[in-house]
Amino acid sequence: MLKRYFKFFDEVGTDEAGRGCLAGPVTAAAIKLPRGFKNDILNDSKQLSENKRNLLRPLIEDSAIEFGVAHVYPKEIDEINILNASILAMHKSIAQFKSETKFIIVDGNRFKPYKEVPHQCIIKGDAKYLNIAAASVLAKTYRDAYMERIHLEFPMYNWKKNKGYPTKEHREAIKEFGITKYHRKSFRMLPEQLQLKLTN
Repeated sequence: MLKRYFKFFDEVGTDEAGRGCLAGPVTAAAIKLPRGFKNDILNDSKQLSENKRNLLRPLIEDSAIEFGVAHVYPKEIDEINILNASILAMHKSIAQFKSETKFIIVDGNRFKPYKEVPHQCIIKGDAKYLNIAAASVLAKTYRDAYMERIHLEFPMYNWKKNKGYPTKEHREAIKEFGITKYHRKSFRMLPEQLQLKLTN
């Protein structure tokens, strides 16, 4: 059973999805859950099936005191690098809150202070704390929905299935068709790093 970090006030949990992808945005979510919130299914999004994540998303959104979701797109990822883009997406998601943010718990070991708000990085926090797990589900489901939309524009990469991750199928498509405006040009697309053409 996942737990809260603090018992006495509403910490914000934040997490990102899509950091290791070759295409699409890095997406972060931040969420503040009420103190009485419980859910026996909720876990790190990577440990859940797609059906369970999609089932949980409306339950999490309906239960949340507040939540925010933000994308940072490939052009900016290429300019500032994926770590900074991941942190920026988390900051953008927290910035959507109307109520005061008193404390932030972050999945992983890297973060930059958001304004003057204290924070704590927690390795594998998405498998330990409710707010981070809920944020991981929101980040993953919102990003997956985005990748399914852009799949319609470039179906040859099969983003509806691989979501932009470096699968063999995705890399074979890159080798055949080149890269698109949705690919991260600063990432190594192919093991041999062949010369790639740009698809409009």
